[in-house]
Amino acid sequence: MAFINENYTKLPGSYLFSDIAKKVNEFKAAHPEANVIRLGIGDVTKPLPSAIINAMHAAVDEMADASTFRGYGPEQGYDFLVNTIVENDYKARGLDISADEIFVSDGSKSDTGNIGDILGLDNIVAVTDPVYPVYVDTNVMSGRAGELQANGKWNKLVYIPCTSENDFVPSLPTEKVDIVYLCYPNNPTGTTLTKDQLKVWVDYALQNKVLILFDGAYKEFITESDVPHSIYEIEGAREVAIEFRSFSKTAGFTGTRCAYTVVPKTVMGYTKTGEKVSYNKLWNRRHTTKFNGVPYIIQRAAEACFSAEGKKQIKDIIDYYMNNAKIIREGLTSEGLQVYGGVNSPYIWVKTPKGMTSWGFFDYLLNDLHVVGTPGVGFGPSGEGYLRLTAFGTLENTKEAVSRLKKISI
Repeated sequence: MAFINENYTKLPGSYLFSDIAKKVNEFKAAHPEANVIRLGIGDVTKPLPSAIINAMHAAVDEMADASTFRGYGPEQGYDFLVNTIVENDYKARGLDISADEIFVSDGSKSDTGNIGDILGLDNIVAVTDPVYPVYVDTNVMSGRAGELQANGKWNKLVYIPCTSENDFVPSLPTEKVDIVYLCYPNNPTGTTLTKDQLKVWVDYALQNKVLILFDGAYKEFITESDVPHSIYEIEGAREVAIEFRSFSKTAGFTGTRCAYTVVPKTVMGYTKTGEKVSYNKLWNRRHTTKFNGVPYIIQRAAEACFSAEGKKQIKDIIDYYMNNAKIIREGLTSEGLQVYGGVNSPYIWVKTPKGMTSWGFFDYLLNDLHVVGTPGVGFGPSGEGYLRLTAFGTLENTKEAVSRLKKISI
């Protein structure tokens, strides 16, 4: 008899975005004439820049020639990409990150979920609330979350509310925690922490031997000078933080899949007897055992993101999306709605009008205005009463969606 991992049976029936897709598909089947504009799931719409496409074509040609063909590559990533990341994302900012602290992967979603493989099951995990669902669901799968309560919280997780009441700045936990997930610029709220606000967390982690899992997938969207692009800009973070980075939203790699995780050799975990163990060593063992590496063609494409031409083309795309964010933010604000984010992030976090629930507002927008958002409660209990919109649509659809949203009559 083969037994299952019963933690999976504790998960809600489906993933948040699957629920949304089901509702939208049912609506479209019933109303085939409706022009539905999707501002819900954060997938990009602009094609890959020419610098990236050209690099991919060149790499494909290499794979067709016996003298340049490549089979298995290093699981941690090819030197040409890893060294380019070191030079452009860290040394250029005066940060001391070495090549053997970087691990190239197929996505931050994968890595933020898989990182739990090297973490003990007895750790007490804290998450900001609302939160990217993967952080919670993967801890449920591993058994760290406990049981789902009637209030929407898992009884073994520590929730740190981030709402308009506290300006979306998470307070330090009052109870003991061992691991905390931080995502800035934040998904889903689109808000950020300043360097001083992030330093509070690094200092706390240093004092309490807490591991920070820092998701920086949206760092290229930052526009304000006091918002850190990396947690390692904060003194002491190399001792307590693992950082996740992605090419998905910044360079349009949602369909080509490339990301990387930084695990400094100075970040230590502990055995039950108090012995220090390098997380870098453990992650390297896990990575090389369970992952065969990102394809050579894709890594050449990622390398091209850092070329002069690639940087310019990517900036143009990010500017395009951030202009969409400005249109959404200003359009909804002009209608008297409370709107957050959209300044350092492609996400806009909207307070639902007149006390509507998140799903109630979602249903209203879909059925009456044919616009799709993401219900805030799907990101956690503190997301109730909010809705997330994304700036990843086309300019034309963004303008049309905002014109429809201006017709809200509740």
